[in-house]
Amino acid sequence: MEATPLLDRSSDKFHLIGENGDYLPINGIKEWWRVFCIETVKLWRIGGPIVFQVLCQYGTYSVTNMFVGHLGDIELSAFSITLSVICTFSFGLLFGMGSALETLCGQAFGAGQVHMLGIYMQRSIIILLATCVLLLPIYVFATPILKLLGQENDIANHAGVYTLLVIPQLFSLAVSFPAQKFLQAQSKVAVLAWISFLVLVSQVFLCWLFIQIFGWGTTGAAAALDLASWIMALAQFGYVVGWCKDGWTGFSWFAFRDLWAFVRLSFESAIMLCLEVWYMMSIVVLAGHLDDAITAVGSLSICTSIDGWESMAFMGVNAAISVRVSNELGLGHPRATKYSVYVTVFQSLLIGILCMIIILATRNYLGIIYTNSETMIRAVARLSALLGVTMLLNSVQPVISGVAIGGGWQALVAYINLGCYYIFGLPLGYVLGYVGNLGVMGLWGGMIAGVGLQTLLLLLVLYKTNWNKEVEQTTERMRKWGGQDIMEKSHSYQIPSKNVKP
Repeated sequence: MEATPLLDRSSDKFHLIGENGDYLPINGIKEWWRVFCIETVKLWRIGGPIVFQVLCQYGTYSVTNMFVGHLGDIELSAFSITLSVICTFSFGLLFGMGSALETLCGQAFGAGQVHMLGIYMQRSIIILLATCVLLLPIYVFATPILKLLGQENDIANHAGVYTLLVIPQLFSLAVSFPAQKFLQAQSKVAVLAWISFLVLVSQVFLCWLFIQIFGWGTTGAAAALDLASWIMALAQFGYVVGWCKDGWTGFSWFAFRDLWAFVRLSFESAIMLCLEVWYMMSIVVLAGHLDDAITAVGSLSICTSIDGWESMAFMGVNAAISVRVSNELGLGHPRATKYSVYVTVFQSLLIGILCMIIILATRNYLGIIYTNSETMIRAVARLSALLGVTMLLNSVQPVISGVAIGGGWQALVAYINLGCYYIFGLPLGYVLGYVGNLGVMGLWGGMIAGVGLQTLLLLLVLYKTNWNKEVEQTTERMRKWGGQDIMEKSHSYQIPSKNVKP
């Protein structure tokens, strides 16, 4: 297997690397500092482009919200419900299921079994397309569902129309997510960054053209989002098929083999991430029951949109540390895995503190880019303290989730998320918001407590992890969840190896 920037240790100048490629035991502050510098370079060499890519991808949604926000408060609230509730529901489920590839592709690439990556990607696309079909009733019946959840009629009626218009965007995710994970596992992240940047620029142009020039309003915003999403999906998949000859060996019927084992891992990944994504989504839903729901939902949607920028950035770090952990486990390097995790968590915490300071310093101006309403801007300013704390906690939590994906601990983290979020945080937020009459502040404050508890428990899991045991379990995990046995039996006559020219 060719060396990658993430795994190459040929430039070890400080005699920190053993003969097997793993770090030697470290003693002393100087050695720790050298490891810190080495791991920082390795992380951000892959993490930087991924963060940029995810921010650009999130920017396509945020730009759409910005254009719609200047059409009126009711349009902003309704379109925000569409994006932050319905689309976030499907995004979380599909992203979570696609994240199974981070475990399997990353570990397979680290172990030198590059021929499996294309099979894994095709399996994931099949499963995600089937999931999109199952999600269609939620999109079709969005209006009655939102009314059942307590949204005001005006908001629910408008949101139902917008939801129907973004159905094409739903199916684009079934192609886009697997292609992203395929490329990320091989550290081919620069192309993802360029594609996402060009799509973001296209989205700004399309929103301006459809909304400002053609005057299509929210219909134009939905059309622009659909087009931009499919441009991204087709560009990523086209690059995989056209330029990734190592991992992509063509379409294969083996993609339909052992689907159930792959579904199980995909489902565990989905539950773990969905419990996180849906948790914040539920705040917006609960806010729809408050007095002056339009202002409550609108201001909270603006805050979650701002928080989303940081969350998306850390989803990039999440993907980077996931690739880092899975690659190193596949190579059999427990110390490199452990040190990379510690360095990433520490740096993420520092970034979270910086983000919180920026939010508190600019609290009176946060809402201006989303709305012209003075009432909405003041409401956002009142929520800024909770937004700052949320961003601090969200700087650590996604990183640990990425470690869990890379190590294959999805089921354990899913149980932790379920208990902290839905048994503790959500009920506490409801009591503070409604019984304690604290409104949005109470809802959000209680749910922040759930995030804090979850972060503490995940840090404890990291502290207790035996990385030597994780390395031992990696090969068995790949066989159990990826259908590896069948591929090994057929590999000699079905698929050329990486080092053999067809």
